[in-house]
Amino acid sequence: MDLFTANDDARYKPLAERMRPRTLRDFAGQAQILRGGLGKMIAQGQTPSLIFFGPPGTGKTTLAKIIADTTDADFVKVNAALSGIGELRTIVKQADDQRKFYRKRTILFIDEIHRFNKGQQDFLLPYVEDGRLTLIGATTENPFFEVNAALLSRVKIVRLSKLTPADIKRILRRAVDVEHFDADETALDIIADFADGDARLALNLLEQTAFAGKISVDNLRDLLGEKIRRYDKGGDVHYDTASAFIKSMRGSDADAAIYYLAKMIDGGEDLTFIARRIVICAAEDVGNADPRALVLANAAAQAAQFVGLPEARIILAQAVTYIAGAPKSNAAYLAIDSALADVKHSEGEVPVHLRDTHYKGAKTFGHGVGYKYPHDFPNHFVRQRYLPEKISAHYYRPTTQGAESDIKRRLEELWRD
Repeated sequence: MDLFTANDDARYKPLAERMRPRTLRDFAGQAQILRGGLGKMIAQGQTPSLIFFGPPGTGKTTLAKIIADTTDADFVKVNAALSGIGELRTIVKQADDQRKFYRKRTILFIDEIHRFNKGQQDFLLPYVEDGRLTLIGATTENPFFEVNAALLSRVKIVRLSKLTPADIKRILRRAVDVEHFDADETALDIIADFADGDARLALNLLEQTAFAGKISVDNLRDLLGEKIRRYDKGGDVHYDTASAFIKSMRGSDADAAIYYLAKMIDGGEDLTFIARRIVICAAEDVGNADPRALVLANAAAQAAQFVGLPEARIILAQAVTYIAGAPKSNAAYLAIDSALADVKHSEGEVPVHLRDTHYKGAKTFGHGVGYKYPHDFPNHFVRQRYLPEKISAHYYRPTTQGAESDIKRRLEELWRD
């Protein structure tokens, strides 16, 4: 065995490369994509040009290679940061030969496709359009900002989600079994959480820990130092922190709410989990006392996902401090729960004058007869019954907090006996 053969030996490849799945069966995550149209196209050997967009370590390169193997295509990989038009011309010539002599199509995989300049992207257009190249690009950047509109119109954008801890754990367990590592389950759980959806990072960390012998919490602590926090996303600390976070916003303690937000961010909590709690609190605890809170919370949730960490911490902090400082009302929350309880235990029918009149013969049954159109009356309001006859509950009881006091005053003026 010479030096070059030895360097190509699988034993000298990083664990992440050795564990790269070769089939869809071994591929972890992205089930929502693979169960849909893309999975069916791959199985049938008919894959269009694609751009995989998603965080690092989610399987973009692996999935592209699996597609090539499954569809029996020639796979050519280039890095956009290192390739030029000269190399692309050579690839096009090779693709012509593959199709001409071997009846094989060529999949051109371009890593970091967002780094291709306009000239390079324009060069690809005719070859992608006439089918000489099936393009699969990979990027961590939003392709709608980084890729030419002309090229985007010729590809299908596939957004890959960050892998879940369960996905990462499955990948780690497979590596442990194949490599016969001695590993503690708790250590694997910590690695799965710490990797934050990045399979490559998880496998690299597993391999580095294995060099110390056993894959244990102590060896992980020696490797990572203070990066291992007590915060456990699957345990009591996780739920206790989330509970304290929500209660601090509800209790109008902005300092405490910011502290628990920082604790969750530092512990590697999923941004979506944090954002959902903020949105829920805005509706449940602020409600109509300040309707802007829900708008701000929803905007913050979208912006945090778009921007990502570390800047997302600023966006979330703005929403948290606003909600903590806003007037509070849970009247809407109480109203819907009270109404749901009645709906489950009553058979209230829609009053005849409110029933649908848009189909032929509806008025034969009296539908709509007697309905008063509010816009035909002063102040665009007229008294009439809207609740079913058997229901007389008063569900929504607005408070005098903030903007809800105006709602309370108006409703009382309209419906005062």
